[in-house]
Amino acid sequence: MAKEGSGSILQFAPFQSSVDEGFWHRLSSLKLNKFGIDDSPIPISGFFAPCSHPQVSNYLTLLAESLPSDSNEESSIPAFNRGNRNRCSVPGILYNTNTMESFHGLDKQGLLKAEAKKIWEDIHSGKVLEDSAVLSRFLLISFADLKKWSFHYWFAFPALILDPPATLVDLRPASQWFTLEEAESVSTACNEWRNSSVTADVPFILVSVGSDSRAAVRHLKDWETCQDDGQKLLFAFYDPCHLPNNPGWALRNFLAFICARWNLKTVHFLCYRENRGFADLSLSLVGEALITISQGWREHQCVPNAVGWELNKGRKVPRCINLAKSMDPTRLAISAADLNLKLMRWRALPSLNLDILFSIKCLLLGAGTLGCQVARMLMAWGVRKITLVDNGRVAMSNPLRQSLYTLDDCLSGGDFKATAAVRSLQRIFPAVVAEGVVMAIPMPGHPVSSQEENSVLEDCRRLNDLIGSHDVIFLLTDTRESRWLPTLLCANTNKITITAALGFDSFLVMRHGPGPFNSTPDLKVEMPNSLSAVMDNLALTNTDGKQRLGCYFCNDVVAPTDSTSNRTLDQQCTVTRPGLAPIASALAVELLVGILHHPYG
Repeated sequence: MAKEGSGSILQFAPFQSSVDEGFWHRLSSLKLNKFGIDDSPIPISGFFAPCSHPQVSNYLTLLAESLPSDSNEESSIPAFNRGNRNRCSVPGILYNTNTMESFHGLDKQGLLKAEAKKIWEDIHSGKVLEDSAVLSRFLLISFADLKKWSFHYWFAFPALILDPPATLVDLRPASQWFTLEEAESVSTACNEWRNSSVTADVPFILVSVGSDSRAAVRHLKDWETCQDDGQKLLFAFYDPCHLPNNPGWALRNFLAFICARWNLKTVHFLCYRENRGFADLSLSLVGEALITISQGWREHQCVPNAVGWELNKGRKVPRCINLAKSMDPTRLAISAADLNLKLMRWRALPSLNLDILFSIKCLLLGAGTLGCQVARMLMAWGVRKITLVDNGRVAMSNPLRQSLYTLDDCLSGGDFKATAAVRSLQRIFPAVVAEGVVMAIPMPGHPVSSQEENSVLEDCRRLNDLIGSHDVIFLLTDTRESRWLPTLLCANTNKITITAALGFDSFLVMRHGPGPFNSTPDLKVEMPNSLSAVMDNLALTNTDGKQRLGCYFCNDVVAPTDSTSNRTLDQQCTVTRPGLAPIASALAVELLVGILHHPYG
């Protein structure tokens, strides 16, 4: 601790930084959804408070709300509530680069000089008198590797260099500098200042003590009113440092401001510190510094040199944090799955509407070769809600061509495809909302015994309800006749319907046209006569007057028949080139995405 008249160089404890995980999550979201490849500087806010423990310094902290909102409003200033005594706001600037090479290639000295110039201009313009927090401006450079969830970053706290350095004449605990009566009055005044929502987060202040030992806390702009003879005047600041022999970093720019603004040679300063939310004058420090600057230092056009890059374990190197291990695996999977889609919007496909894809409900009729591939492709496009309908079981021959199944699904007679497929989808992507429905699709040409009539009718009703509760229906079954009833029900409800069918070396992918009714009838309540009237008014055109698209069966002159009976083994199985199913499935899903993004939907 400096003694009276020691005359040593005044040394300062550097600012220390702390970044909450929420800041990096929010930055990642903004980078993907708003900023894209734009690497323009971003205004941010940091938060700190006076030291509140005799052995621990407070840090400058970045939180999620340190970043601007992700709305499309023009204002990019971070929004937060002022007046929080534990979160004094400090303005900062963030340079987030697109590549690691750009991060290392930044002109760090130039950036530091630019921020120091802002502080110097704020001093000379008088802005400091209105908002003293600008004296503690900070700079953050970063690179966010969103594939690995690692973040490289480096803080700088620009400090104007006094030339020559300030000389420390005296530094002692404030409780030893004030009389008992003065100390009590100073503590009371500081506590009142800190408890007011108007002044609690004003970090640079004036503390005056009159000849009657009564203390008052004032704004910096009230300096001239504090010049009464016999009055002690201290330039106080919220000091996050706990060290007993060194004031905090913020004093550096405060002294530069005092010298440049009022040309004072001798400065008494108060490093204000607290304990349990109240002023602690035994922890706070009062010091006296002598300032002798060279000629021309105070001139506006002569920006002083600056220092301030934060050290990492004593070295001038950036820091790195990896959040992958601390993240919930499901959340990590969602972020990774969305990454490619959100990157598309940066340059390749800015019009991509992810909200539609995330919310749409898809019904897949058939969980075989096509159904497995379509489900995978839908998830790749961000579709989260998938229902698969199939009544078959996984056979030994299936796993090689049907990508959602493994050998374990074939054992003990085979699991139902619908339920096995859902299990596989959830293993691949835990956030998918998948449902498996085990049911047969009623087919024309297939005889129905009297014992099966009720079951078949129930299947018809259930299929109708499933189609009605989904937005998109994919017809991916093995036979023509199994597509017939779903085609009619989809036309009746005007659903987006897509068929994919395979031959040996050919395939078909098509979109069905909307239904023929001008309005969707309720077939459950329509009387026969009224339904007949509706049938007479079948429309051959869409509501926009254009020719209505047909469906999978429009060229048929007879109803489909049973295609599975009296067939040889090669006719019973879907014999096709293995590469056709992925191609047809991918085209079917790409067709859906194209429809959803068409102006007419």
